[in-house]
Amino acid sequence: MIKKIDHIGIAVKSLEEGIRYYEETLGLKCEKVEEVASQRVKTAFFEVGEVHVELLEATDAESPIAKFIEKNGEGVHHVAFGTDDIRGQLQQAADAGARLIHEEPFEGAANKLVAFLHPKSTHGVLTEFCAPK
Repeated sequence: MIKKIDHIGIAVKSLEEGIRYYEETLGLKCEKVEEVASQRVKTAFFEVGEVHVELLEATDAESPIAKFIEKNGEGVHHVAFGTDDIRGQLQQAADAGARLIHEEPFEGAANKLVAFLHPKSTHGVLTEFCAPK
């Protein structure tokens, strides 16, 4: 069952510049920077109330984030919903006709299991489910 919006992922060309903007312009504090080698991305998290903003910088020209920026430019990449049953959420989405990018959750940033739904089946929004490991 979905419990909350966990985070909003924002693709940036430069994590350093993105962090500077969120800290200096918005007055937020970067909680942590983490590399997720399996996804070829470096992330930075900012807490805003009960939701996080996740900045994503590609670490490889062939990574999904690099391809997203090449096609769309910087900006909102995905919305992540926190769930207490990630496999159940995936099954519910599949049963309802959503196209799964990942049929099984995998280790993502912030010590969570994650899986994505394809935006072609979610009204154009890349949708992530995430749950604590």
